Amino acid sequence: MKDFAISENPAVQAQLDRLGALSLPQGRLGLDTVRELCARLGNPQDRLPPVFHVAGTNGKGSTCTYLRFMLEAQGLRVHTATKPHLVRYNERIRLAGQLIDDALLADLLKRALDAAEPDLKPSFFEVTTAALFLAFASVPADACVIETGLGGRLDATNILPTAACAGLATLGLDHEAFLLSPDPGIPAAAAQDPLARIAFEKASIAKPGVPLVTLAYPPHAAQVVADTAATQGGILVPRGAAWDASVEGAIVYRDERGSLTLPLPALAGAHQAENAALAVAMLRHQSALDVSPQAMADGIRAARWPARLQRLGAGPLTAQVPGRTVWLDGGHNPDAGLAIARHLAAQPPVHVVIGMLANKDPGAILTPLGDHALSISVVPAPGHDAHRPEDFAAHSALPVRSFADVEAALAALPADGDVLIVGSLYLAGDVLARNGEVPD
Repeated sequence: MKDFAISENPAVQAQLDRLGALSLPQGRLGLDTVRELCARLGNPQDRLPPVFHVAGTNGKGSTCTYLRFMLEAQGLRVHTATKPHLVRYNERIRLAGQLIDDALLADLLKRALDAAEPDLKPSFFEVTTAALFLAFASVPADACVIETGLGGRLDATNILPTAACAGLATLGLDHEAFLLSPDPGIPAAAAQDPLARIAFEKASIAKPGVPLVTLAYPPHAAQVVADTAATQGGILVPRGAAWDASVEGAIVYRDERGSLTLPLPALAGAHQAENAALAVAMLRHQSALDVSPQAMADGIRAARWPARLQRLGAGPLTAQVPGRTVWLDGGHNPDAGLAIARHLAAQPPVHVVIGMLANKDPGAILTPLGDHALSISVVPAPGHDAHRPEDFAAHSALPVRSFADVEAALAALPADGDVLIVGSLYLAGDVLARNGEVPD
């Protein structure tokens, strides 16, 4: 399965095979198992450098990337945990700026998996989290940037005892089967509608005495975020009250300490300025580390994050459509669809090559694109159950064609028109591997 990846290193592959055999036991939700696993490993989560913990529906990975690059521009050594990986499992754990090497990865996964035997039966995500905590505790660094997985309240990373700062990116509907499942412990206000429930789940990474820096949300969701932060003892730092930002040919950031004029990101999409501003606000509202405005500017310019409106470079795939721009985005929910459509509105229309998991909304990308799509080609989402062509047909007036893979879809395109490959991070990882652009 693509979730677990394949490694050329036999020692890593042996542990990936063990990971691939794990599953989440039915009916078990909570943090008890990952707490017990980490306790057996000496509680490495208690021995980390200052942590920046980020949750959200979209934008949390990009926010983590801006944090990493800004901290590194300050000359600091930074550990980073992001998910999912696109091509190699190693991408999930970055130690002092470098992807974890195979020897250490194999050792840490083995330690975590061995510690769980014979009784714990942890999930893939719990073992991954224990391994990254071990890695971060064993290699010296000045800061850790950690992205949550699903939600926040029950995400394995939420056993962190404290943080320098927590951040909340955009809120939207995704992973509804998990995040909206019945739970008698949910506050009444959070149960009012789906977005309020998701706001509760994400904001539950708030920690006592720790700033929780947020974007602006609809009033009902914003109130749930505020209530959740208060219940957890966090210090709410909301956009529009504690800080704000605007885009005026640059990012103009403002808070009680003054204003900063920062460059626009190199990453494509207007939403990236919002993610960068959130990262700036997190750095401005924590006291563990000093980061200068110059380092913030340098980090925003330097930040790179694959499969987020990425313009593919020269490679075997793009050679099939010479002279044309090929965009790659792993977006798969309505929030992502709107962000992609906003960016492409200023670009020429595109041929859409889409592969999307069967549990996602098939209109999430196509509906916002509307008549900016020239054609629609459906491909598999490698290793997963995916939507069929007929699932997309109701969301576009264009004919929908099916192909065995991206190469076949590109080969069948007309001789002109740019291309958007979209719908799944699993598809995005496959595309990067086929085009020789493996993340490093």
